[in-house]
Amino acid sequence: MELLRANLPRVRIPEPTNRIYKHECCISFDTPKSEGGLYIDMNTFLAFGKDCVGWNFEKTGNPVYLHIRQTRKLVCEDRPLKKPTLLAIGVDGGFDNNEPEYEETRNIVILPDYVTLPFPSVELPEKVRLAVDAILMAEGAERKEQVASWTADKKHVSEYALNLQQLGNGVIIHPSGWKCAKCDKTENLWLNLTDGMILCGRRNWDGTGGNNHAIEHFKETGYPVAVKLGTITADLDAADVFSYPEDESVLDPLLAQHLAFFGIDFSSLRKTEMTTAERELDQNTNFDWNRIQESGQEMEPLFGPGYTGLVNLGNSCYLAATMQVVFSTRSFCSRYYMTQSLKKAFEAAPADPTVDLNTQLAKLAHGLLSGKYSVPAPEKEDTTNVANATPIAKQEGIPPRMFKGVIAASHPEFSTMRQQDALEFFLHFIDQVERVNAGKPEFDPSTSFKFGIEERLLCPSGKVAYNRRHDCILSLSIPLHLAINKGKASLPAICLRFPFVLSDADVQYNPDELEAFHKSKGERDTQGKEVSADEIVRPRVRLVDCLRSFVAAEEVHDFYSTELKAKVTATKTAGLISFPDYLVLHMRKFVMEAGWVPKKLDVYIDVPDTIDISDMRSKGVQPGEELLPEPAAEDMAEPKLLADDDIVSQLVSMGFNNLHCQKAAINTSNAGVEEAMNWLLSHMDDTDIDAPISQEAQSVDQSKVDTLVSFGFQEDVARKALKASGGDIEKATDWIFNPTNVSSSSDMDVSSSTTSIADSPLPDGGGAYRLMGIVSHIGTSTQCGHYVAHINKDGQWVIFNDEKVRVSKNPPKEMGYLYVFERLNS
Repeated sequence: MELLRANLPRVRIPEPTNRIYKHECCISFDTPKSEGGLYIDMNTFLAFGKDCVGWNFEKTGNPVYLHIRQTRKLVCEDRPLKKPTLLAIGVDGGFDNNEPEYEETRNIVILPDYVTLPFPSVELPEKVRLAVDAILMAEGAERKEQVASWTADKKHVSEYALNLQQLGNGVIIHPSGWKCAKCDKTENLWLNLTDGMILCGRRNWDGTGGNNHAIEHFKETGYPVAVKLGTITADLDAADVFSYPEDESVLDPLLAQHLAFFGIDFSSLRKTEMTTAERELDQNTNFDWNRIQESGQEMEPLFGPGYTGLVNLGNSCYLAATMQVVFSTRSFCSRYYMTQSLKKAFEAAPADPTVDLNTQLAKLAHGLLSGKYSVPAPEKEDTTNVANATPIAKQEGIPPRMFKGVIAASHPEFSTMRQQDALEFFLHFIDQVERVNAGKPEFDPSTSFKFGIEERLLCPSGKVAYNRRHDCILSLSIPLHLAINKGKASLPAICLRFPFVLSDADVQYNPDELEAFHKSKGERDTQGKEVSADEIVRPRVRLVDCLRSFVAAEEVHDFYSTELKAKVTATKTAGLISFPDYLVLHMRKFVMEAGWVPKKLDVYIDVPDTIDISDMRSKGVQPGEELLPEPAAEDMAEPKLLADDDIVSQLVSMGFNNLHCQKAAINTSNAGVEEAMNWLLSHMDDTDIDAPISQEAQSVDQSKVDTLVSFGFQEDVARKALKASGGDIEKATDWIFNPTNVSSSSDMDVSSSTTSIADSPLPDGGGAYRLMGIVSHIGTSTQCGHYVAHINKDGQWVIFNDEKVRVSKNPPKEMGYLYVFERLNS
């Protein structure tokens, strides 16, 4: 006790603003449930596992710690599992994992001799008691930084339901025996509350569900509200009512009246169908996405170093899948595990290691690679003596909360609990790692992903320009017209320069199967018959053809030639000036449909186990080539968008000033008369409205910026892309993936000799690679769905599905979103 009193000056009573860590070690994944418990520094309120607390004492000299340890209680009777009724975690009605109960012990520990004093104790100094009470009562910083529950949005009352007009067509709905009016579907049926039509629901992504007849009926008639038959009971609030204009489930307070109009007595109906929310809940409970997750197959669980799962923090699967692949590379393993111990990382960390990226990367690396946390977990429902509990083949995984907090701190989207794009996260992660290793390129493991791209632009004058840039992903478009199962006509002459080219004899798929499937499917649709998921045939495109599309010649319109002093159509080809240690291929599966609606291509990619891209190497300026001259000062000026004469003339005819009309057209990127007029009316009082156009910079139409942001792009990137593409959304989208495709008004215009790029050296070597990692996406958009990683480790494929780590029997090589290739030693 005297020792404690002597160290009272090092004990602080936490203030409400202090961040208190009491659930997880700041440099390991130890928790109060770990064997050694958790030690909370009573001066800094940082938490440490038993292997790390000594390091903190050596670094800070803080000797007094609150030690918390939780041990599992014995359970004598089974607790019945409660089926969730709410799409939520940790709330009444939500998911209940039947977690075991724990008994908690607390002590005051004084280092370096680990003198232990029990808490609570009346003999403890009042300051210590107050400090401990404040720590125990405070919400942990870990929990503050995480959304504790995930709940679906509550349904709202629909204006369309309140104002619904029903047709007096004499339709009476019988209480049973329903069938779709346009096919033979007897399940997933929806009653349109305007005309009484019974039609099947939407087709699911995997081909199951309905035939879209209900939604098609809305598009044809505009009748807005339908109720799902089989969900109507005496509890009308539980019925599944859908508003097509709002595209969501809604409440219809007049549902009883609307049903009675068609002779339906809701009090006598029984529930026979899942509601939309229940179906969504069922999907979230079961993750029934068979192919990518290899569901339904007995897969051997894996444990030990390199086989540690990552707990899903709530839509964090994009992070988990990406980081599993990243820490399967030699560069990141070496930097943050082999050559940097946790102790060394902690010693170099600032006072608060929870906000230091280098420390949290080291923590994550040791958590994933050491094997310490990759052990079989005891069965949660085990009711026998805990000491005799038989482990089952699953692991608990580690939660990457602190890493997510650090890596997302500078990104508003990744700091949310929403689903994100794994590609965007990878690019952001590489950028942050590069920043934290600035000035120390020899320590920067992100370099292993980087390579140089050289683009050659041929002007009609015969002169050329070269542009070089660094990148860490090779984004590939998917040439659907070259699908190998589309028909013989889709197999082009093998005349390009890849050593891994396939010939007609190599094709293992029926070249006519896609056409035959569409024909069969059309016949079944006519008959109202459903196509099962196993029967669906998707286009198959070879990876070689995707790589060819990258190096193939393409036209670049509105290229400003410094030789001809005019905008011309140039021919662009591309190649790589270096080959990275790890080549990341991004398949551009998400495209824009008419109306700028994002769509995911339903396509398979035939990916070989090894590739050789040696012939993709760019050769630079060739003998006899003449470079375009350097741009003059006037050429360097940013091209201005000219006002559309038709828009201007129509506005002028309405009585507006000609100059003002030109500005309106320019500032709305010539979108149309209505847009220009709206801009004009809201800017009439601008102080610079009468300034000459040549004296002001162009602005970017905010509505177009918002459109690109809605696709998942960052606002500054969207603004720059629109500026570089003259306000054209399609060109702006292409520019984001390939910034030199649009050169009419881009600040990346090239018209002379090789543009200098960063001086930092890039890795280089042979062009032979082997496939070592796949990040696959399930769902219709990068902003929803689920990500899974498959990695080739120790000679076998392994699936990393959040905390689940298993031997993969059938990796979905054809369904990848990101492919990671490792260069073979030459």
